[in-house]
Amino acid sequence: MPMNTQNIHQTYFFKATPDQVYNLIVDEELHSAFTGSHAEINDVVGDDFNAWDGYIEGKNLEIVPNQKIVQLWRSQENDWPEDHFSTVTFVFEPKNGGTELTFDQIDIPEACVENITQGWINYYWKPMEEYLVKHESE
Repeated sequence: MPMNTQNIHQTYFFKATPDQVYNLIVDEELHSAFTGSHAEINDVVGDDFNAWDGYIEGKNLEIVPNQKIVQLWRSQENDWPEDHFSTVTFVFEPKNGGTELTFDQIDIPEACVENITQGWINYYWKPMEEYLVKHESE
């Protein structure tokens, strides 16, 4: 029986350059710093990654440095089937002296959509913004 899935589309503005925002996603040290949890991640196509102490895992599918990241992605969410991956796409565009991040995630198990949608805001966009503000003079 096919699983019902949904998609997420979010846009977030950061007062930082595209490379600063991009690096928060793919630089292991920076990713761990802003999330406060262990991450093993890079920007090499074909490489596996994990974040949030293994709560998130996936594989890099497409990388255009400072512009775009496409990954297979799954979480340890209770209702997330073990063999199912969604696809996430991050697009970084310079805009108004900062960066507009356009984020899409497709094929999310329906039972997980609400938690995952809020999770990106609470555990990624807001902490990234706080980290960038705190370190803007570096």
